[in-house]
Amino acid sequence: MGSPQSDPETADGALAPVPQRSPELRLLLGALMVVAAALASASLSVTGGLDPSVWWYLAVLGAGGVTLHVLLRFVAPYADPVVMPLALALTGLGLTMIWALQMTRSDDPGHGEADRQLLWAVVGMVLCAACVVLVRHPRRLTMYPYLIAAGALFLLLLPLSPVGHEVLGARRWILIGPFSMQPSEFAKVLLVIFLASYLERRGEVMRVVTRTLRVGGVKVFSVPRARDLAPMAVGWGVAILLLVGTRDLGTSLLLFGTFLAVLYAATARKSWVLIGLVAFAGGAYAAYLLFGHVQNRVEIWFNAFDREVYERPGGSFQIVEGMFALAEGAILGTGFGDGFAQEIFAADSDLILVSVGEKWGLTGLIAVLALLFLLAERGFRIALGAREVFLKLTAMGYAFLIAFDVFIVLGGATLIIPLTGMTTPFLSAGGSALMANWAVIGLWLTISQTARRPRDTFSEGQAPGDPATEVIDVRGVPRSEGGTGRRT
Repeated sequence: MGSPQSDPETADGALAPVPQRSPELRLLLGALMVVAAALASASLSVTGGLDPSVWWYLAVLGAGGVTLHVLLRFVAPYADPVVMPLALALTGLGLTMIWALQMTRSDDPGHGEADRQLLWAVVGMVLCAACVVLVRHPRRLTMYPYLIAAGALFLLLLPLSPVGHEVLGARRWILIGPFSMQPSEFAKVLLVIFLASYLERRGEVMRVVTRTLRVGGVKVFSVPRARDLAPMAVGWGVAILLLVGTRDLGTSLLLFGTFLAVLYAATARKSWVLIGLVAFAGGAYAAYLLFGHVQNRVEIWFNAFDREVYERPGGSFQIVEGMFALAEGAILGTGFGDGFAQEIFAADSDLILVSVGEKWGLTGLIAVLALLFLLAERGFRIALGAREVFLKLTAMGYAFLIAFDVFIVLGGATLIIPLTGMTTPFLSAGGSALMANWAVIGLWLTISQTARRPRDTFSEGQAPGDPATEVIDVRGVPRSEGGTGRRT
C-alpha cells in the first residue's frame, strides 16, 4: 500500500481499501523461484542433470498459481495477497521432497508418487478456485449449521462402512477402486464452520450467562448452562468418539484442541479450557485402557529406545530412525544424494519434516516451519480483519488447525508427544489433506475479500439488522445498535 497522501480516502477521511493483487503477483513469482531452485537442486543431486519431470512439475504449479491469481483479480481483488503464494511455495517444496525421496529409494525408485501429488495439487487449486467463486458470501454458510455438521459426521462415518480401509490398525481411509481418501480431512473443514456458526449465535450468552461453582462458599470457576453447551458438545463429542473408534487419534487431538481454542476465543472463559483439558485427559485415559493401538503408541513414546520395543513389529523403529535422520542432517543437511531418510517408512508423509531436517538440515527445517507458521499467522490476521463474529471464528479456527497440526507432527517426530500419524499441511504425500488445505485457502481468500472490500460494494437495499449484511465489531456488538467498530 502506498503512502497516506497517495491512497484514496473515504468520506470520513479514512484510507480506502485498495486491491492487493500486485503484491500477490510479486510474492507468487518469488514462490515459484524458490520452488524452481529446490527442484533444480534435487534433480542435480539425484540424477546429475535436470530431469524433465521437474520442469513439468514447475510448469504445472506455475500455471495453477497464475490461473488463481488472474481469477482473484476479477473475483476477489481485495483478498489477502500472501496466503496463496505461501500455499503454493509449501506445495512445491513438498513435491520436491517427495520426488527426491522416491527417486533415491533402494527398492523400486521412481516418481509415480510425486506425479500423483502433482495431480492432487491441481485438484486442490481447483477446489480453492471453486470456494472463491461459489462462496462469494460466506455469511450464508450460517444458514445451514446442522446440515453442515451432519455432512461432517457422515464423512467421519464412512471409514466404518464397507468401503472403509484399515492400515496399520487405523481405519481412517475409504477405498474406491484404485483411489483411497481420508474423509476426516474434509470433515475438519466442515466442523470448523459448524462450530463458528453455533458460537456466533450462542457465544455471547455462553460468555455472560454461566453457573458459578463454589467450594466452601468460595468461587472456584464458572461453568456454562447445559442448554447452551449441549448441542455443540454433542456434535463435537460424537465426532471425537467416531475418530477414536477409527483409531484416528491424531485428528481427535487436533479437533479437540481447535475446539477449545475457538471456544475460548468466542467466550474468553479460561475455566472452559480447564474443563476441556480435564475431559480430554479422561477421554485419553479411557482410550488407553480400551485400545491396544493407543497402548502401543504410549509405550513407544515412553520406551522408544528400549531394545525390545525397537525390534518388535510395529515398535519404535520408525520414530528412532527418524530421530537419527534428524541428527544426521545437522545444520546444513546431507543433501539429496546422501542420508537414509528415504528408507524410513512414511518418510514422505507422516515423517516428511524429518526428511526435510535430514536433507536440508536445521536451517532448511526452520525455514519450512517459518513458512508454515507464517501461513497460520495470516489466518489469524484475516480473522482480526473480519467484520463478523462468524467469519472471525472460522478464519481463526483454520489458523489453529494448521498451527496445531504442525505441533502434533513435529512433537510426535521428536517424542514430545506420542507419534500420531498426522500429515504436515501442504508438504506430506496424500491427496485428501492437500485438497482440504487448498479448500481452506479458498475460504480464507473469500473471507478476507469480504472484510477488505469497500463498503460501497456491499449489497444494497437491506435493512441494517439483516443478518446477511450486519456488521459486528470486535466486542460482538452490532454496529447498527450503536457499536463503533473500534477497539476499546
